[in-house]
Amino acid sequence: MRAVIVEDETAAARNLNAMLREEAPDIEVCAMLESIADSVAWLKANQSPDVIFMDIHLADGDSFRIFDLIEVECPIIFTTAYDQYALKAFSVNSVDYLLKPIEQSELARALAKLRRQTPQERSEVKQSIERIVETEKPRTFLVQVKDKIIPLKIEDIAYFYTADEKVWAYTFDGKTYVMGKPLDKLMKMLSASDFYRANRQFIVARTAVRDVSVWFGSRVAINVMPESPERIVVSKERSGEFKRWLAEE
Repeated sequence: MRAVIVEDETAAARNLNAMLREEAPDIEVCAMLESIADSVAWLKANQSPDVIFMDIHLADGDSFRIFDLIEVECPIIFTTAYDQYALKAFSVNSVDYLLKPIEQSELARALAKLRRQTPQERSEVKQSIERIVETEKPRTFLVQVKDKIIPLKIEDIAYFYTADEKVWAYTFDGKTYVMGKPLDKLMKMLSASDFYRANRQFIVARTAVRDVSVWFGSRVAINVMPESPERIVVSKERSGEFKRWLAEE
């Protein structure tokens, strides 16, 4: 089993590594990472590990931000000195949640749970927790620009557009950013009153809609500012729903 440790305190990372060697010699720690940026870069460049041990508070922010930048499918065991993040931890594929200082018995329990729990069971737990915390919408996304990670305010986003297997956020000032999530998952993170899934390629912000044109076959075309790379067409079946959404206060 391959494991990654995400921890910005060197002593804590070494201690956890030693505990793993004692408790589970079959687990190979293939990387010890210190930040959000390091974690995203490593996960993009390497095969997914079997488990990640992840501290919540890192030098460059809360590790939950990693999940805004990249899809992480493997199980997570969170380690932290605080317990107020439990629900949020379990909404991102967490198997367990260990409070520092970590005790050997608690680590053993978490590893036993990891080995016992099936992917389907983890998915069911994740979906249940997501339903509990679904009203907690993010106010910013973290996006990677070259070697930097910057916060992108949701109110600055005019629309999301997918093309060439990438999802782009277009801002009102004409800038574009690559997002780390597909449109389906982004829509779940956005307010349904502020953003509308127009079709397979676009999610549109209410404040970006300039006007609407009648299009062929009883469809409608959404005209946005800034101008979109291609025409945003809403199907005949959903044009009425879109008009009702646009008319809402």
